[in-house]
Amino acid sequence: MARIAVIGAGMGAMAAAARLAVAGHRVAVFERAATHGGAVRQLARDGFTFDTGPGLLHLPAVYRDLFIKTGREPLESCLELSQVDPASRHVFADGTAVSLPNASRAGVLAALDEALGAGAGERWSELVGRAREAWDAARRPLLEEPLWQDWRVLGRDPYPAVRRRGLFGRRDKGPTTATLAEIARRELADPRLVALLESHALAYGLDPRRAPASAAVLPYMEQTFGSWYPRGGVRALADALYERCLARKVEFTFGAEVTGIAEKDGRVAGVELADGRREEAAFVVAGLDPARLPGLLGGREPYGADEVQPRTGPADRAPGRLTVCLALRGPREAGAVHRTVVHSPDRAAELAGVFGDGSGGARTPCARPTVTVLRPDDPTTRPDGEHEAVTLSATVAPHGTVDRLDGAAVEEAADRLMAVAEAAVPGLRERVLWREVLPPADGEAVPAPALPGQEGRFLRPGNRTRIPGLYAVGGWSHPGGGLAHAGMSGALVAGLIVHGDDWHGST
Repeated sequence: MARIAVIGAGMGAMAAAARLAVAGHRVAVFERAATHGGAVRQLARDGFTFDTGPGLLHLPAVYRDLFIKTGREPLESCLELSQVDPASRHVFADGTAVSLPNASRAGVLAALDEALGAGAGERWSELVGRAREAWDAARRPLLEEPLWQDWRVLGRDPYPAVRRRGLFGRRDKGPTTATLAEIARRELADPRLVALLESHALAYGLDPRRAPASAAVLPYMEQTFGSWYPRGGVRALADALYERCLARKVEFTFGAEVTGIAEKDGRVAGVELADGRREEAAFVVAGLDPARLPGLLGGREPYGADEVQPRTGPADRAPGRLTVCLALRGPREAGAVHRTVVHSPDRAAELAGVFGDGSGGARTPCARPTVTVLRPDDPTTRPDGEHEAVTLSATVAPHGTVDRLDGAAVEEAADRLMAVAEAAVPGLRERVLWREVLPPADGEAVPAPALPGQEGRFLRPGNRTRIPGLYAVGGWSHPGGGLAHAGMSGALVAGLIVHGDDWHGST
């Protein structure tokens, strides 16, 4: 079988590597960092551990399928995976709070009615029901198959327009929905429900004012398939996948930066490393932003003008994530919630600070941003029962677009997150032993899942390129970012290599 070189050891790259190795290929992974996992990182200090990338897993079936297909040991035999219940607690600007049960439509409806008033749950449930229609319409071409050659059919938004009463009792479809913010205002009315919907987009680095209405599938996915937490943090999932790759004889070389992709007779022939080595390969799987591929190909473009293009301009830069890791004295109180989202009282200022106001000027961070607070009830994350590990995070503007970038500004931003998080963790600031502030690094951003609609502006470049033997995998390629989507990307690339470029995905 063929020798395959994989650039990078992120989740999508490792998912592809494990599947390709099981198919009989000889797979070698070259990662410029010192470890595996890509954005799935962890900070460890003084007996505390913190996930500094994703904090929860949605759509666990993707990784269950991966582990079944790459060996007899199921996912749950490799790590302890449990549902988080409640899935989340939301604290709104007016002080109202609601805890939403995990994977329970009826439970969510009842909780919203009780907290926000009669009818709130039904309005939310109706929107999620329409999101299900969008999910059913787009799931196969968007997630389960390689990006169609006629990708423009995905430019149409599958989110159904709301049918309303017209003149004389006649029903009409009303105006076509275009953005998530529009359907939030039209269908939810209550500003707290609007904040709930838009926070799902913001968490993925999407601007609800511009994201297609189909972004409503994000809360649908979470509410339907649940929120899951691996004991030891999400990093434990990356470790389990790495161990599965090793068990299938995948070779890893860390500290190995790929500086070029070699070609011969019109197809890829291997990779060139910074230390001068050249590794021969019949296929190359690039687990990196496709915008970097021309630099590795001597300026050659891997995608044609009629294909979805990598985003390379300043306006295309995705937001980043500011993370604050808090080591706290004192035990986690009874009844504490794993995940709390404290919503900004000024969503307009927050969105302008993250995504801009259209003027092109520097973006001023919001004084009180939306903050996600993670408090896992996991003994492995703390030195003992008299301490607690808490992680705060907020979506922030892309690197280089805020008004100040010095260390003092980063610490001030962390102070703002902590002030907001007081609503989720009683006595937070008095309990802090130490904190680590992790701003987004230069070039680091949050890749969002691909979405249909908006004429394809939220799609990602396809996994197959125009250069024979070269494939792209991971969050910046089809079908986009997120843990589940990375796993799907790996499955698609493996399918294309094993079955050929005419492979159409699952049947």
